[in-house]
Amino acid sequence: MFTGIVEEIGTIEGIRKGAKSSKLIIGCKKVLKDTNLGDSISTNGVCLTVTNINSNTFEADVMAETLRKSDLGSLAIGSKVNLERALRFKDRLGGHIVSGHIDSIGEIVSKTREDNAVWITIKAPYDILKYVVYKGSIAIDGISLTVAYVDDEVFKVSIIPHTGDETTLLTKDIGEKVNLECDVIGKYVEKLLGLSNENKKKKERSISEDFLKQHGFHI
Repeated sequence: MFTGIVEEIGTIEGIRKGAKSSKLIIGCKKVLKDTNLGDSISTNGVCLTVTNINSNTFEADVMAETLRKSDLGSLAIGSKVNLERALRFKDRLGGHIVSGHIDSIGEIVSKTREDNAVWITIKAPYDILKYVVYKGSIAIDGISLTVAYVDDEVFKVSIIPHTGDETTLLTKDIGEKVNLECDVIGKYVEKLLGLSNENKKKKERSISEDFLKQHGFHI
């Protein structure tokens, strides 16, 4: 688990590509402190397991599913990434609960400055936008941000100078992709209330003649 408060901007120093997977070598410093083999580091919002570590880099394996669901496959040598170590329970929860499991990829469609802040508009699939709530939280490339606008096609966030300086978000151009993770609470509520299409189909299939008789219906 993470908080979405980026600790450091790292640099991709090496990429070893497999048939459908890859290994990333990431240069950094701060997030290596107290980090051991097997620990998790959020990399552009993706929870990666540290498989090798030295004084100024760590390595992580990226499986095919992660490459499909995130933008890590588009990284190149020299690319900058947002890094955060896993949450410790004694830490302050400055952002929100972030799992590091990417839901989808969004696209930056506009950037507009307003005084000291920058508005960023992101296009996302409807299956993602249904979990995006006005004044709720969303993780963009691992950054915990507050939703300032949402409709059926896009949502907007406003970036303060500190966030712009400490993360990679403002360095991305219109048309570039970002990793999105919705607040997990909404997904759990949907599952428990049986609101998803999958659950509805299961319920429809579970209604049989015996079921109706058990619940007072007589055929």
